[in-house]
Amino acid sequence: MAYVNVPNDLSKIKTKLAFNLTKRQLICFGAAAVVGVPLYLFTRGALGNTAALFLMLAVMLPAFLLAMYERDGLPLEKVLYHILRAKYLRPGVRPYRTENIYAPFVREEEPVAKSAANPVSKAKTPKPRT
Repeated sequence: MAYVNVPNDLSKIKTKLAFNLTKRQLICFGAAAVVGVPLYLFTRGALGNTAALFLMLAVMLPAFLLAMYERDGLPLEKVLYHILRAKYLRPGVRPYRTENIYAPFVREEEPVAKSAANPVSKAKTPKPRT
């Protein structure tokens, strides 16, 4: 009997349109082809086949990365945005600071030893254990 593995999380399944590619991949590959193929055809006479091919690859590579790269379910532009925000837009050192909401209610108190009216201050206080 044939066995088909069905994933538990069906939200990770992406709908395929044509050639087993998603809509995003079709758009990115189409844009890369529209830019890259004419670039190759127009520059191969002046640069030669090899140089024109490498130029075409360099121009088409960002579109391929946008189409195919995915990390933790996020596309490339969101991953790059998070890296840029964490490295450059946010402060590097973020110290932990708390805000004491009771600070306005605290009144200034005198130390016990300086208070002459308090009889407890004259008694010996035990030394703390070490």
